Amino acid sequence: MTFTSEYEPFFQPPGWIVGPIWVVLYTTLAISFTMAYEKRSEFSRPYLIFGLFFSQLALNLSWVNVFNSEKYLTSLLMLVFMIVFTILYAYMTYNKAKKASQLVWPYIAWISFAALINTAYYLEAS
Repeated sequence: MTFTSEYEPFFQPPGWIVGPIWVVLYTTLAISFTMAYEKRSEFSRPYLIFGLFFSQLALNLSWVNVFNSEKYLTSLLMLVFMIVFTILYAYMTYNKAKKASQLVWPYIAWISFAALINTAYYLEAS
């Protein structure tokens, strides 16, 4: 499904930049996960940490379909959970795998920015 809304917030980045940004962000997510996984024995709650990571990733991968179907409130809630889960992942990995934590910070910033864009679409539609 392709996004077809005629409305576009003034601060929405051009489409040509979004793809390369996601390549970088998915790469940093993969590296972060690998680094954290290598230190899994040092974490007190590794299943929770990795559960948070995979939960936000599942939301991320399904978000575009929800947003493209113009279910803006649902997609905004998905982004909020993605942000919260990723912040918790970053917090819980920081002491034992600082670099793994730091690698997701740009992703948190990007999905937070996506939430602002999503909010603009939601407000325009309502």
